Amino acid sequence: MPHDSYKALYLHIPFCVKRCGYCDFATQAVARDSSLIDEHVEDLCLQIRRKAKEGELGEIETVYIGGGTPSHIGMSRLSMLLYTLSLSMRLEPDVECTMEANPESLDERMVRDIWALGVNRLSIGVQSFDDAVLQTLGRAHDADAARRAIAVAQERFDNVSLDLMCGIPGQSVESFAASVDDAVCLGVTHVSVYPLTIEPFTRFDKMVARGELEEPDDDVEAEHMEIAERILVEAGFHRYEVASYAKPGFECRHNKAYWTGVPYLGLGRAAATMTQNAERRMRVQDGVVTDDLDPRQMAAEDLMLGMRMSEGVSQELIDRAAVLIPRMSEVVDDLVDRGLAFRDGDRLKPTKQGWLCGNELYGALLDLAP
Repeated sequence: MPHDSYKALYLHIPFCVKRCGYCDFATQAVARDSSLIDEHVEDLCLQIRRKAKEGELGEIETVYIGGGTPSHIGMSRLSMLLYTLSLSMRLEPDVECTMEANPESLDERMVRDIWALGVNRLSIGVQSFDDAVLQTLGRAHDADAARRAIAVAQERFDNVSLDLMCGIPGQSVESFAASVDDAVCLGVTHVSVYPLTIEPFTRFDKMVARGELEEPDDDVEAEHMEIAERILVEAGFHRYEVASYAKPGFECRHNKAYWTGVPYLGLGRAAATMTQNAERRMRVQDGVVTDDLDPRQMAAEDLMLGMRMSEGVSQELIDRAAVLIPRMSEVVDDLVDRGLAFRDGDRLKPTKQGWLCGNELYGALLDLAP
C-alpha cells in the first residue's frame, strides 16, 4: 500500500555469545567466527542497498542496531554494515544512530571505530552490578567488566545508556538500589529499567515449572521501580517513558518514535516493519502480517502508546479519536476516576499507579477498538 515515509530504521543482529535464561528474543548463541554471522550481515547490507534504491531511506531520522548483541559480531562486520549504511542514507550527526553492546565484547578499538563510522549513541546491556545476580541471569560478564565497558564507551560517546533489570529472584532491595546508584556514579546519560518477565519456553520458564526458580513478585518489582525513580530523579534524570530515564536532551529518539506512531522499517531476521497511511496501519515480520489496523484501531493504539510516555496524549488526539470511538470520553473519565491517569492542562497523562498497573491502563484503551 502507499504509505507515509519511514522515519526510523531498525537493523537486527540475532547473535549472542550465550543465551540468557530469561531471553525469548529471536537470537541464537554462535561463535564469533561463525559463517552464519557473515551470511546475515551480507544479506543485511543487500537489504539496505535495495531499500535505498527504492527510496525508502531518504527520510530516516533514527537508526537502531539491536539484537542479540551487535558488538558480538566483531569490528570487521560492523565496519561493512556501517559503511553500507553511510553510503545508502544520510548518516549525519543529527541522525540518532544507536548500537547495542554487551560488556564482554566491547573494547577500545570497537568504540573508536564505530564512533568514526557514524554511531553516536551506545546502549550497554548491564542488567546488574551485583555478580551474584548476573550469575542468576546467566550473563557472560561480571560487574567489573560492565564498569570497564562504560568507561571505555565514554572515551568517545557523550550519549551512553545502560539497561538494568529488577525483580530478579534473589535480588534484594539493597542490591538493586546499589546498581542504580552505580549507574548514576558512572555518569551515564540514560537508564532503562525492566522488570523480569518469565517468558514461555525460556530456560527460566522451565526452572520455575520445576520449582528451581521463584516467580517474580509483582510487589517487589513495583518497589524496585519506585526505588529507581527516586534515585534517578534525585540525580537529575527524568522519567520520560514507563521504563526509561534520561538526563535532559538524552531521551532515546528512536524509542520515542515507536511510542508516537512513527512509521519504521525493520531489516534482518525477525525485525518488524510498521507502515501506515490515513486508512490503515500494518506490521509485518518475516513477511507475515502481524497487525492490520483500521482507523478506529489506529486511534486506540495511538492513545495506548502515548500513555507509555510521561507527556501522555493531547486533548486534540483524544478529540480526534472520539469522532471514531463514541465511548472515548467515558473511558478517559473512568481512567481518571480510577487514579490511572490525570488531566494536566490540555493533556492526559499517566499516573504512577497507571504505569504500575499498565495492563489495566493500556487494556482499557485498546479495548475501545478490539
